[in-house]
Amino acid sequence: MFNPSREQVRQFFVEAWNKDQNNGVLTPIEAIAVDWVREHPEYHDLLRNPDALQADFTVEEGQTNPFLHLSMHLAIHEQLSIDQPPGIKAAYNRLLQQRSPHEAVHCIMDALGEIIWEAQRLNKPLDNERYIELINRYSTR
Repeated sequence: MFNPSREQVRQFFVEAWNKDQNNGVLTPIEAIAVDWVREHPEYHDLLRNPDALQADFTVEEGQTNPFLHLSMHLAIHEQLSIDQPPGIKAAYNRLLQQRSPHEAVHCIMDALGEIIWEAQRLNKPLDNERYIELINRYSTR
């Protein structure tokens, strides 16, 4: 299983964005990453800044970690592409009835964050049924 370090993840996004901005040839995963970067113009300058590779993004300072955020977009993209956990694609399609694709993915991201937090707090594996349940709640709001 692929388990990149914090530095490797950050380097991946910086390099993919740099390649795109210089008309380089992107791998399929880089193309997906760049599509998500385009959806977040607030990250563009950061991804051009070499200091971003070492920056800390703390909740205490009211910051969102752009690399974590973009990584979650990639993870959710993969989950949707293979419908894993089962039912995520149907839940996403229900969200699309009320939200844009980007907003729908952000709802899934909120559910994913909550389910990861619960698993870590309780020292248990991820609960896929609860994950889908949380996503479905967004489609009824």
